[in-house]
Amino acid sequence: MKIAFIGDIVGKPGRLMLKRHLKRVQQEHYIDFTIANYENASHGFGITEKNCIELLSYGIDMMTGGNHSFDKKEILDLFDKYPLIRPINYPKDIAGRGLYKTTILGKEVAVINLMGHYTMPMVDNPFTMIVQEVKKLKEKNIQHIIIDMHAEASSEKNALRQMLKEDVSAILGTHTHVGTDDLQIIDGCCYVTDVGLTGCRDGVIGMDDSVPIKRFLTSLGGHYDIPNQCKSLLQMIVFELDDNGCCIDAQKIKIYDDKPKIVTKAWID
Repeated sequence: MKIAFIGDIVGKPGRLMLKRHLKRVQQEHYIDFTIANYENASHGFGITEKNCIELLSYGIDMMTGGNHSFDKKEILDLFDKYPLIRPINYPKDIAGRGLYKTTILGKEVAVINLMGHYTMPMVDNPFTMIVQEVKKLKEKNIQHIIIDMHAEASSEKNALRQMLKEDVSAILGTHTHVGTDDLQIIDGCCYVTDVGLTGCRDGVIGMDDSVPIKRFLTSLGGHYDIPNQCKSLLQMIVFELDDNGCCIDAQKIKIYDDKPKIVTKAWID
């Protein structure tokens, strides 16, 4: 089976890039299932029901979140209506769930949303929790396990790779919006530290650059905004899993505005 994973979708520019390109890429690469991170989809902070429906109509099958999952309060009513999850290590009595199960080509697949510790909201320990979650899935003979690791620190993502590389199908980093050049297949696990944003590429992590620059120069903050017009980028990972849940091929796809796609193969260790 072939899975596509799209990192942080940032605002309208990110949504428009998916509208223009996603279905064509799905056809060209014979993609069976598409996952995307929604946490910045609605003007950079959270997701609205309108934008959720919009993104699903472009060909996304389910979506993961992160530290901005709850920025739009209407999401509390969306978890039961749409294929959305939030980090699994939020307290258990919070709305939503952190694990999504589906069947693709006759195989049961689990998608887990996990959030790191550094600079993030107070959540349960991601490392002790994920070990237990993966163990429970394996006991149910679920071999196809995909993790969105939403974290600031690359060391946390690297540590997760080393802990779980023999037990899960893919670990895909999100949150920093800056794509990393370390896509690899190691011991049958597809890994990248950060997929990178889909949205504006000529500001600061998808936002207009005026407020971030002011903050760096003066230590004074402001409201982050997304430009009405910008140069855009789509970034996604496409990986193939065998019947045992092992990754056998992976590639990074980038599209700048309406230019031809750039495809980079994973390094296989």
